[in-house]
Amino acid sequence: MNCKKDDLLLYAVTDRSWLHGAALYEQVKQALAGGVTMVQLREKKISEEQFLEEAVAIRRLCTAYQVPLIINDNVWIACKSDADGVHIGQKDMDIGTARRILGPHKIIGVSARTTAQAISAFEQGADYLGTGAVFPTGTKQDAQVITYEQLAAVCRAVPIPVAAIGGITEKNLDRLAGSGISGIAVVSAIFAQKDIRQAAKRLRDRVSDLCGTGCGNRKEYDGDIL
Repeated sequence: MNCKKDDLLLYAVTDRSWLHGAALYEQVKQALAGGVTMVQLREKKISEEQFLEEAVAIRRLCTAYQVPLIINDNVWIACKSDADGVHIGQKDMDIGTARRILGPHKIIGVSARTTAQAISAFEQGADYLGTGAVFPTGTKQDAQVITYEQLAAVCRAVPIPVAAIGGITEKNLDRLAGSGISGIAVVSAIFAQKDIRQAAKRLRDRVSDLCGTGCGNRKEYDGDIL
């Protein structure tokens, strides 16, 4: 499966800190119904067995909505769950090893803050980049904010799509206009909201205008499908 530019339009990254008694599966389902175009399953505090079980279930859900599922960091879970790909950071498994494990058709995304990191990731075979933090964020406490100019430079440096990440909300989204991004990756802007589906829908409409991408490329669902 190749990573298309439109896949990154509204990239939802999960976070258990916003569950508050709800099931992650149901939250992801609402986000998908609202129009997210890619989902990253990010788990840091559950067992490998639980992670795999969850990945398999959410993979099935994402497939029903025709949306790629990406696993954060854990290449083995991505492989065992038959997820569409993996996202790795600068300190995680190298791209070449990940590619050998996953095969040629899976998506590999890489975090890149600088043009040097971006070019290196592209040359090693990354399919897309996640670049940020573009705004201050409470989701990742050690995230360092980059400037608009740095974000734009990364987008110019490589031919693969770039998703901006870090502190993005409905209120500051317009500040990324013209940077060259293909979309945005968000956590709390979707999963911390009272109505996840409506939050995703509003963001989808806004980022479609920002990135010059229409909303008609994916099948829309007005009701529950699973």
